[in-house]
Amino acid sequence: MRLKGEIILSKGDIFCDCDVIHADVVDSVKMKMPVEEELSDLSDFFKVLGDSTRAKIMCALDESELCVCDLAVLLNMTKSAISHQLSSLKRANLVKYRKEGKIVFYSLTDDHVKEIFEKGLEHIRENRNSIEEDQYEKSINT
Repeated sequence: MRLKGEIILSKGDIFCDCDVIHADVVDSVKMKMPVEEELSDLSDFFKVLGDSTRAKIMCALDESELCVCDLAVLLNMTKSAISHQLSSLKRANLVKYRKEGKIVFYSLTDDHVKEIFEKGLEHIRENRNSIEEDQYEKSINT
């Protein structure tokens, strides 16, 4: 059933086709929107996290600072592959390093990075638990 003022583009997607604009809300939101450059940087920031290998490295570094050799053994990868991924994470300012003699130790850059990573994991786990609970409920009700 189509309601007046609605356009249905695909099943389940309804978009308003009206002339009414809530100017006060739009103005308020517009004032709070980041500038385009910040949005682009934010997009790049999340793109770096969009690789499962880098996510594994971040997960390991969330627990402890580690050297390339330890990360390679932990993740069953070559030192070269780990170094390549660490370079991407360094460019995005997600990891930092310190030298101790000939050994280079990597860690998460700061508490902000740690919090973002941990909140992302928390979100994923909550969503997974919710889906599993829904599936369980459906299985006992059928």
